[in-house]
Amino acid sequence: MTESSALTTVVLADDHQMVRTGLSALLGATDDIRVVAQAGDGEQAVAEVARTLPDVVLMDLSMPGTDGVEATRRILAAQPEVKIVVLTSFSDRARVSDALAAGAVGYLLKDCEPGDLLSAVRSAAAGHVPIDPRVAGVLLPDSSTRPEDAMSPRELEVLRLVAQGLANKQIGRRLGISERTVKAHLTSVFHRIGVVDRTQAALWAERNL
Repeated sequence: MTESSALTTVVLADDHQMVRTGLSALLGATDDIRVVAQAGDGEQAVAEVARTLPDVVLMDLSMPGTDGVEATRRILAAQPEVKIVVLTSFSDRARVSDALAAGAVGYLLKDCEPGDLLSAVRSAAAGHVPIDPRVAGVLLPDSSTRPEDAMSPRELEVLRLVAQGLANKQIGRRLGISERTVKAHLTSVFHRIGVVDRTQAALWAERNL
């Protein structure tokens, strides 16, 4: 991580050189963001993150060999403190859900405004969850489906334990899963029920489960 909290370091992972060049120029024009490495595929992204320990990774999903979802899983297994923001052309529910389940904290589309991208990088570094509004829409169940019906059995288990007041580490022990996996499930749950923290999620669970 950076020595100065005012500076956010970033690794770019995208299989198109022109995209990486454009992103590097955009981010490099700021005073508070620095690109420390670039990767052309998921395997290289895993290696560069391990080498540079950035604050944020901008991760494409569709890359040769190791794709963005698998790279996200592997990076967070080794460096759980890194914030990964997906930057892709795909906004279908399956891809969004897979990326968030892998541990990505944000999801942006490549046609977003430059200012929105800069804000998302800063937001992710600060511990927030930057999601493109167009992407958030595909995570919402349709009007005939209850949010709890869209959750996996494991997501429901995690949500119920949150409602009981258990911390992530306690939930992980109870269910036999890692704390990182608990966080990934909670990220998905938060988006499904439209809340931003575990307190709101617990209140929602008490009212709806």
